[in-house]
Amino acid sequence: MIEATDFRDAMSLLTTAVNIITTEGSAGVHGFTASAVCSVTDTPPTLLVCMNQTSRSHGHFVENKTLSVNVLGAQHEPISNAFASKLSSQERFEYGSWSQLKTGAPVLEDALVSFDCEIQDIQQVGTHSVFMCRVVAIRQSEQEESLVYFNRAYSRVGQVDQVEIA
Repeated sequence: MIEATDFRDAMSLLTTAVNIITTEGSAGVHGFTASAVCSVTDTPPTLLVCMNQTSRSHGHFVENKTLSVNVLGAQHEPISNAFASKLSSQERFEYGSWSQLKTGAPVLEDALVSFDCEIQDIQQVGTHSVFMCRVVAIRQSEQEESLVYFNRAYSRVGQVDQVEIA
């Protein structure tokens, strides 16, 4: 049997994008930092997002039935930390500039890319809920570097202009 700590240690070596997942609706506005986001299919455009069922905002996402996946750029480490902290929802959204697309879920203005989604289905798997999310709007930025998480630390990946020294 594989121990949970061994599994978490092994998974820390899987490089992942850093995302802020947000929702807004009758249950209010909430958001959290997540790495467990994955494309499911492009027809219809669908993502999956995993969230711990014990999270203080879990019920809000279930009730609102919408979410936005905001893929963070290299400069967003402070926002990632804020949304992973014990700050209140209101305090978290003081970081960054936010707007909305189709569902009303908050979209980070300068995110690398934002996927605005309707939650179509929720599966319970162990300690987590897996949200199957139909993408209804997308907004991309011109940024060229992504914030990723590897071996329990942030890194940056992407295109960096080459500077020629004469």
